[in-house]
Order: sequence, then C-alpha cells, then structure tokens
Amino acid sequence: MYDCGDHTSWTKEKKGIIAMANFLKKVIENDKKELKRLDRMACKVEALADEMAALSDEQLQAKTTEFKERLQKGETLDDLLYEAFAVVREAAKRVLGLFPYHVQIMGGIVLHDGNIPEMKTGEGKTLTATMPVYLNALSGKGVHVVTVNEYLTQRDAEAMSELYEYLGLTIGINTNAKTPAEKREAYLCDITYSTNNELGFDYLRDNMVTYKEDMVQRPLNYAIVDEVDSILIDEARTPLIISGPAEKSTALYIRADKFVKKLKEEIDYTIDIQSKTIGLTDEGINKAEEVFHLENLYDVENTALTHHLDEALRANYIMIRDIDYVVQDGKVMIVDQFTGRIMDGRRYSDGLHQAIEAKEGVKIEDETKTMANITFQNYFRMYNKLAGMTGTAKTEEDEFREIYNMHVIQIPTNKPIAREDRDDLLYPTLKAKFHAVVEDIKERHAKGQPVLVGTVAVETSELLSNMLTKARIPHEVLNAKNHFKEAEIIMNAGQPGAVTIATNMAGRGTDIKLGPGVEELGGLAVIGTERHESRRIDNQLRGRSGRQGDVGVSQFYLSLEDDLMRRFGSDRVRAMLEHLRGDDDEEIVIQNKMITKQVEAAQKRVEGNNYDSRKQVLQYDDVMREQRETIYRERLQVINEEHSLKDVILGMMHRTIERSIKSFTRGDKKEWNYEQIANFANTTIYSEAEEKTAADFEGMTPDQMKQMLFQKVEEEYANKEAQLDADALLEFEKVVILRVVDEDWTDHIDEMDQLRQSIGLRAYGQNNPLVEYQQEGYQMYNQMIADIEFEVTRLFLKARIHNDMTRSEQL
Repeated sequence: MYDCGDHTSWTKEKKGIIAMANFLKKVIENDKKELKRLDRMACKVEALADEMAALSDEQLQAKTTEFKERLQKGETLDDLLYEAFAVVREAAKRVLGLFPYHVQIMGGIVLHDGNIPEMKTGEGKTLTATMPVYLNALSGKGVHVVTVNEYLTQRDAEAMSELYEYLGLTIGINTNAKTPAEKREAYLCDITYSTNNELGFDYLRDNMVTYKEDMVQRPLNYAIVDEVDSILIDEARTPLIISGPAEKSTALYIRADKFVKKLKEEIDYTIDIQSKTIGLTDEGINKAEEVFHLENLYDVENTALTHHLDEALRANYIMIRDIDYVVQDGKVMIVDQFTGRIMDGRRYSDGLHQAIEAKEGVKIEDETKTMANITFQNYFRMYNKLAGMTGTAKTEEDEFREIYNMHVIQIPTNKPIAREDRDDLLYPTLKAKFHAVVEDIKERHAKGQPVLVGTVAVETSELLSNMLTKARIPHEVLNAKNHFKEAEIIMNAGQPGAVTIATNMAGRGTDIKLGPGVEELGGLAVIGTERHESRRIDNQLRGRSGRQGDVGVSQFYLSLEDDLMRRFGSDRVRAMLEHLRGDDDEEIVIQNKMITKQVEAAQKRVEGNNYDSRKQVLQYDDVMREQRETIYRERLQVINEEHSLKDVILGMMHRTIERSIKSFTRGDKKEWNYEQIANFANTTIYSEAEEKTAADFEGMTPDQMKQMLFQKVEEEYANKEAQLDADALLEFEKVVILRVVDEDWTDHIDEMDQLRQSIGLRAYGQNNPLVEYQQEGYQMYNQMIADIEFEVTRLFLKARIHNDMTRSEQL
C-alpha cells in the first residue's frame, strides 16, 4: 500500500526532483549552446585553410612577425584567433604531417578562453594545444605548458619544437637538473615546458633569493596544464614545501615505534575504516603511562610524546608499504595514490615520515622546518590566464569552476567510441576475484588479444604478477618501482598477446597503439582489478582502450574485501552475496547495473570527502596566501630598489618607536614604565656613550618622547649617509632588511604550521577552527611585522658597517 499521509513532504521531494531536472536541463542546454559556438568558430578557421595553403613557406613564417606588429598596434589575441589557428594548422601539416581536426580546433578555442576541453584518450591533445600556445606566445609574455613528469616534458617539447621553431618561436625545457642560469634561459623563451613541481619550487626559490639576477621566472602569464585533473585536483592536497633543518632528536620516534608494535587491535587501539583514523583505547593509554612512567599521558608536558605515539600508530597500522609508500635504497618514498608514481623529493609532514622510517628500520632523516610553502591551487591561480586538458574532468566540474574559475566543456570525439564497457563483476573474496582475473587474462592471451590490467597499488600488481608467472603467462609490470621503463612498456602494450600490469599511471599521457591483427581480436582489453576511490581514475584506465574509434573492451572485477567496498559498500549488496554464497566461493559472482551504481555512489561519497579535504587545505592556505604575497611583493621591492630605501627604513623606525612608547605609557601616568622606555632607547637607538636613564623621560608627554627619539634616529640615519657612498648605503639597507625579513618570515611560517596542526582541537570547545586560525594568524602576522620593524631598527642603528658589505655577509 502507498502511504499518502505526509502529502507535504512528498510535494517537497517532488519539487526537489523537478528543480534538479530543470537544473540538469539548463546545464545540458548551456553545453549545447557552447558547442554550437565552438563549432561555428572552428568552421571559420577551416575556411582559411585554402588561403594558408597557397602561401609559400616564407610567407607563412612571416605571419608571426605580422601578428606581433598587429598586437603592438592595438589588436587583441581574440582578433587574431582565426588567422593564427589557421597558420598553425597549415604549419603542422607541412612540418609534422598532421592537420588538426575540426574537434581539435574546438578544443584549442576552449584552451584559449582559459577553460578545460575534456577530450578522450587518443584525440590528440598535444596537437590541440599547439594552436592556443602559438596564439598566446605572440604577446611575448611567455606561455607555460605544464606536464605531470619530466619524461612527458621532454617528449612533448621535442615533438612540437620543430613546429614552433618553423613559426619563429623559441622553446625552453625546464627540468630539475638545470642550473639557475639555464632555468632563466628556459623561462625567457616564448614557450616553456615544465612539470608542475618545478614551476612551484622555482617560484618559492625566487622569493628566497637576495639578488634579482638570481631569480629565474618572469611574471606568470598563461599556462596550459596537461592532465589538469591530476595536477590541480589529485595533487592539490599536498603543498609544495621548501625545508631547512630543525633541531630534534630521533630517539623518541624509535621508542614510540617499539611501543606501538606491541599493541593489539581492538584491545589497545581502534581504527575507523571509513575515515582512516586511529586512536588508543583506555587500555592502550594505561599501557603507555606504565611504559613511559607517566601519571597522565595527556598532560600538557607530554604533548610531544602523544604526538609521536599518534604518528607511530598511523605509520604502523594505517600507512601500508607498497601502497602508500615504497622503500628503495634505504629510503621511504611516497607513492602518489592517484598516479601510482613516486613523488620524488616529497616527504610526509608533521613527523609521519620519520615515524615510517622508524617502522621500516631505515635511517631516520632529521626533522625539518618549513621555510617556504605553497599549494598548487594558490600557485596556479596567480597566472593571468589558466587552461587545462584532460580526458576526465566532468566529474570534478564544480571544483574547477569554484576554485580556478575554469569551465569544463566536453568535446565530441573525432570518431564514435567503439569500446564496450561492461558492468562490474562482484565476488565474495579477494581470492575468488583474482582467480577469475587470471582465468580471463589466460583466455584472452591464448587467442592473442592484448590485455592491460589496472591495479590500485604496487602490492596488488606484484601479487597478480606472481599469479601470472605461476600460470606461465609472460607479462610486463609497470608500477612505482620501475616507472622509468614506462614509455617502452606502454608502447608495446597494444601488440598481439601482450599482457601489461599497471598501477594507476597506466601510461597516462601515452597512447597505446594497436599492433597488426589486434583489431580483429577485439582490440585492447582493459581489466580493472579494483575500483579506485575516484571515478576519474577508473575512466582513465578505461580510456586506454578504444582510442580514435578503435574497438576494445573494459571490465572491472570487484570483491567484498576490496578497500572501497569495505569502507563504503552497501549492506544490501553484502547481504545479497552472502545469501548466494555456497561452499565454493569461486562459483559466486554477481554482474548487474545495480552493483555498478552502488560502487559509483560510494565513489561519489569519497570524492565529496576528498573535495572537502582539498577545500580545507585551500581555506587554510588562503590565510597564508595573503601574507605570503604581501611579504614577497615588499621583499621584491627591496631587491629591485636602485636608489635609496631611506623612506622604508625611517618608516620602520618611526612605527617601532610609536609602538614601544604606546605600550610603556598605557593607563594612568603613575603606571608609566620609564625604566622600560630608557631600556628600549638604549638597546635600540643610543650608543653606550649617550645612554639615557628613566629620569631623562620623566616629565615628558608620550608625544615629546616620540619626537625626541624620532629626531635621534633621523640624525643617526644622516650619520650613516655621511659615512657611506650611496651604493654602499643602499646595499647595507638591503642586507639589514632581507636578513631580518627572511629569518622572521621563516619562523612565522613554522609557527603558522604548528598552529594549523593544533587548531583542530578548538572544535571541541564549540569554536570554528578555521575562524580561530584566521584570527590568530592575523595577530601572529601583525606581531611578526612589529618584530621585523624592531629588529631592522636595532640592527641598522647598532651594526658596524663598511663600504664593501654585501648581502651574502652576516651582520
């Protein structure tokens, strides 16, 4: 029977459904309208094809100079779009033997507009980018093409360099191994290819130099980010950090590790599978107090120990070797959960990395102090214009729009997709699932069909490799341990009989071309051994097959023991499988659309959690962003100053005097602290021979005290001007300001880092941690500015100086 009792709630629900339907209709109509606009514009570019084809090489190449002149006379890049795109198409045909399709022109326009064209695997994103790259490089302000790794940086730059050079543009390749001079040269080129990591680290290093000649980057103009979802979303939770050594002992990590290794799950500690959090039980707390001879583990003086125990618990029972990290050459290396690649040079923060090193028995590296940091979100938002390309962005469309102001436009494929995507197969156990996977591979391999097997972790790829070896099936393994062979392995993955096991990287950015006779065998078969927590990663794996209208097939194998199913799997599915289960697990398998939908619903929940996590990282970093940009901007003004910093220095001195006199003359006149005033004046301004006493200030008003001290610092400044020539004085001013700013800013970053790690506890007191962080961060920033100005005043007036002092010297 229907329950019609609550008619109001039914009406509300119906209204909600209608509103959602209207919203979706509006989105679809907007997309259609946008595609029609792009289609019309692409037709206009194609209409110029005959005119460009009629030009000689010299005439075609002369177009670059003509376009640059037209820009100088007031035309805009938008005015030149049709002709510039047509020039690139014709040049690509002559130089590369490639002629961009209609859909590639559409994708190029989207990139020029500062948005994201979603183009499937094999649709030629590298060629698509050449048109907006050329057009935007005409401005002379530089274009950055951003890739996920240095192999792709080299490959793409070399593949397209002939085209750009034919059109009279310069190309630079920015890699980690290059010297600052070589990097500067690369950034001065019209087009610079680089990884996202290198761009971010160069920006941070540029803002730590003391001479402008040591900076390598120009102002950030236009960037096209390849695999934009990987860089701007997957890597956005981990900020780039430049660290310096911090003085801390490693002994506590070893003691904490030995202790937690003896604990038992559910008795001494509990794990929440969904949130991946861990904590000691009352029994575990008692054991810790006994072992470490404490009355109360959570006393304030035991904060360091509790922190080490928390990290040791995470290291031992949450962080899994060959999934979250690998150990190579005695070092713990982080594995990127989204690409399966090693994140070279990156370390877990807050002591977690050291805790894992203790767990694995390798050398525990010294803890570090953060000297400079930035998130990818805030780095890439500094570009005047930002665009990106990927085959999988639509699922994260809201995030791209909210955080980067970029819209995702799905570009149609050049040929219809012929790949068959089958519904997921669900097994009760891991054992049953992997047995079925091996049988499937065996059958396909026997008939010569190439197979690409996707795994979520290094551990799984090695387990499956062992099973295939026992089954005598020759195969290649591509994971974080041998990623250097990536291009070669992927190049052969489409050959007859090839079996390739790959972690999530699955040759991202590299096309798998089918070998002879493979089309007749059904094309490339993609087998997923587990669903990833992000739908995009699954779609990328599927997209390795069926490029440019090729036939192919994709099939995902799941089990109730998979991480995703354990954390978010539906009880309904579990109950259904339990009901069907017989004596022989391997006979039980479910395949229907309900399973696929349940899995996708679980993935959406995880994606929502991950988005919240990234948004939180960004909200906290936004507090630092304003501070960072102010410090970096003012620091750069000091470095670039060519005449005098007199106004800056005297301004700092006046504000320091104002603050100090105000703090010592609060309240009633009887409460004024004349001793402190004299002490401030002597330690900061006056020489030993001129020292003041409290009596010298008694009887004065605060304004009179300030005026007396203002006059003194101006006299002292005039003395310095008389002692030194203008260049030496300017160099001395820069020495003082840069040294003080860098020391205080580094301390401030570290303190903000510590505040960020502890602020979460404020939620227990019904306070919003983010609001508390913003307020305290603002107060700490103001205190840092006061400290900088005080220290500059003291150093400038007290330091002994000489004519040939340089910024590299210590005061």
